[in-house]
Amino acid sequence: MTEKYYITTPIYYPNDVPHLGHAYTTIAADVIARWNSLLKKEVFFLTGTDEHGKKLARVAEKAGLSPKQFVDELIPKFKEAWEKLNIKYNRFIRTTDADHEKVVKEILQKVYDNGDIYKSDYEGLYCTDCEAYYTEKDAPDFACPIHKRPLENLKEESYFFKLSKYQNYLLELYKSNPDFISPIHRKKEIINRVKEGLNDFSISRTSFTWGIPLPFDKKHICYVWFDALLNYISGVDYLTDKTKFRKFWPANAHIIGKDIIWFHTVYWPAMLKSAGIEPPKKVFAHGFWTVRSEKIGKTAGNAIKIEQLISYGGADTARYFLLRQTPFGDDGDFDEKAIVDRHNNELANKLGNLISRVSTLAEKYGLEKAKPISSAALIKKVTKNFNDLELDKALNEIFTFIDELNEFIQNKKPWATLDKKVLYQLANGIKDFTILLSPFIPETCGKIAQTFNFELSLESLNSPLEISEIKKSEILFKKI
Repeated sequence: MTEKYYITTPIYYPNDVPHLGHAYTTIAADVIARWNSLLKKEVFFLTGTDEHGKKLARVAEKAGLSPKQFVDELIPKFKEAWEKLNIKYNRFIRTTDADHEKVVKEILQKVYDNGDIYKSDYEGLYCTDCEAYYTEKDAPDFACPIHKRPLENLKEESYFFKLSKYQNYLLELYKSNPDFISPIHRKKEIINRVKEGLNDFSISRTSFTWGIPLPFDKKHICYVWFDALLNYISGVDYLTDKTKFRKFWPANAHIIGKDIIWFHTVYWPAMLKSAGIEPPKKVFAHGFWTVRSEKIGKTAGNAIKIEQLISYGGADTARYFLLRQTPFGDDGDFDEKAIVDRHNNELANKLGNLISRVSTLAEKYGLEKAKPISSAALIKKVTKNFNDLELDKALNEIFTFIDELNEFIQNKKPWATLDKKVLYQLANGIKDFTILLSPFIPETCGKIAQTFNFELSLESLNSPLEISEIKKSEILFKKI
């Protein structure tokens, strides 16, 4: 049987067009999906939009539209952005999709029948932007710790999920699956908070109508997180195709931003346990991006839109920069000078120049079979980096190998010696690193593969380059 790999991004809130922050998570998930496809796994990559809730209803009202009209106008912008960044997802899910709404109602009913949902009054400090309540401990100055805006004091009748019941289950899950919360430095904080005890959380609202009604009480609308998290199972046909669901669930990795780690590592596995469904294998929370050291935000007016992101050197430059610039899992800072420097020095000078020189010489003199430069160590390191989701380290290893090939051509001087065997060794080395690099910069790697006449496949990686007629490559990266 073919091994499967199921990867997800969070579902994004479509209250504006996507920006750098959305792009980072989606590109990372796309790179991981492409790597697993390269390994011959059957990959399912899910992304989409979270379209319910009070915040969205408010934004739509300001725009003079119904919530559904508002999101319908924005969704194509997300799909266009992912196309421009060469994102190859399997499904774009929307929480307004009919099959998702059915799943939400089914799970709510299941959890209710299991005795894990009860009605009570809720009073608390609420942030509409987060769609979350905060305790005074979390927000001692009564302002949202993320959005820095004053919290509203809300009181309403609500249904609650018995999260408190699952404290021991969660602690046991973290212990038995040490990779569940990744990277490791995010784990301790979650475990400590869970050890302190868990409060049941509110799963319904009556103060607005934009959402999925509870199946057991139509006056109540499902709280956005209970609705949103279930996209990960409705995305692989939980209700409509049991064979597909059994094949892909549990998810191999949920890739998210660090601000939503609590919901994904505490609420989500507890909800699944109550519904009798296995938890995902891993939740990986990456850091935030700032722009010239300032937090990205609408109010700051510094959100880097997708058009701007790809304006520097195209989609491959954007993809490369975001995953090379900062360790995957840590915070990163976007700076125009940094993206231009990496484009010019690494992509144009190191990679582009090597391809240009070797293809020019190969066209002129041809190739002759020789013992290849070994890339076994490189393949082993990059494989380990991908297993650990250390995407930046994988790129570092690949570019160290590119540096070695640049040094090799300088030392051997095939333009002077006309040594066809050296040219073959260089071309074979290019084949190997290009296949490993292809999940990151697929368009460029496709061009290199065409120039040197090899397939971007595992078979090609594991066999020596066939000798063929080579034509000089086009310029892959024009200097900025």
